Amino acid sequence: MKKTIINFIKLIARYILIALNGGFICMGTKKNRIIFESFNGRDISDNPLAIYRQLISDRPELRQSCYFSVKPSEYRRLAQAFPTIQLLKRFTPGWVGYIGRADYWVMNSRMPKWWKKNRRTTYIQTWHGTPLKRLGVDIDQVEIPGSSTAKYHRDFVEEAARWDYLIAPNQYSKTIFSRAFQFHNRFLDIGYPRNDILYQQDNLAAINQLKQCLFGMVPKKVVMYAPTWRDDDYRAKGVYNFELPFDLATFFKNVDADTRLIIRPHYLVKDHIDITGFEDRVSIMADADINQLYLVTDLLITDYSSVMFDFANLKRPMLFFPYDLAHYRDELRGFYFNYDQQHLPGPMVTTAADFYQQLAIFNRDGEFSASAAQLAAFNDQFCAWENGLAAEKVSQLILRGNSND
Repeated sequence: MKKTIINFIKLIARYILIALNGGFICMGTKKNRIIFESFNGRDISDNPLAIYRQLISDRPELRQSCYFSVKPSEYRRLAQAFPTIQLLKRFTPGWVGYIGRADYWVMNSRMPKWWKKNRRTTYIQTWHGTPLKRLGVDIDQVEIPGSSTAKYHRDFVEEAARWDYLIAPNQYSKTIFSRAFQFHNRFLDIGYPRNDILYQQDNLAAINQLKQCLFGMVPKKVVMYAPTWRDDDYRAKGVYNFELPFDLATFFKNVDADTRLIIRPHYLVKDHIDITGFEDRVSIMADADINQLYLVTDLLITDYSSVMFDFANLKRPMLFFPYDLAHYRDELRGFYFNYDQQHLPGPMVTTAADFYQQLAIFNRDGEFSASAAQLAAFNDQFCAWENGLAAEKVSQLILRGNSND
């Protein structure tokens, strides 16, 4: 009964918001009002944050008219973490007036279809990764609880039609986005703003400073495990499972004593990871700035996550552990390119024994020499548009647009 009442209240609140929204669709926008949003308001991060910082650097006075839209449940945490950024509680009556008359939206994920965009608002969609797994209408069978494949496809296409600009990190992504999102407006072929820092701070002094901030010390080596999440591995709607595919005790037997492990899980599983007994050597960092984690990482371990494309900018070793490859590739999501030893920018293993063997090789040599050619080719293909200037280009686009009003 209680759940029914809560759902009813939520439904009424949505209709009130929709009614308020309708009054702003045809109104004028407030010049220089820019609304940013990261991952549906769960965080302040990624490409929107990089663009915000560049914009404020270029025009400090815009700080007064720029806002991040955040979930009410995250408001207090984010307000403490970013005290100089103005926040709006997402989907509240006060939020409506700001976003309804915004000059620009800068977002990295989709806005719900029921929320309408002011006809004069310019919507810059940054997206949030180079795709390995199939996206949008390219997904043959959607396994997300509460959504059918047809509805998922339809919602994606209708949302993409609202984007005035879409950032493409590389030609590979641009080709896929065009088809998977059925996007027909303007691409920004500039690389990802969030990756600018990988070019600007890739030096020993900056890296050691980041290590000190993250760990309270400067470990000799840092290994990061950043797996993707499994769409179909859930106990209930929104409740997903997670289990490490390797044993922590055996992991640390194969690395130096001064090695720190970062586990970077998907936010949906961050509270289901057991590191008991290894708290002094393992850090679970689901909410930390991923770019800072890249900079301090000497070895990236992943499976099908798009982190491989961003990390490739640093030209550092990667190890791939797709322990459920057949299921994930053939039954769940499918891939856009050949996911095999020949094309990946590092060794690929599917068993724990082989994983520990490759880990020991990295610990001894600091690299995977047998994969050097693949890593170089991978960087050429996916990082060619990256040069540390992407955020600046978006900032100038916004500033030029406002100057022409």
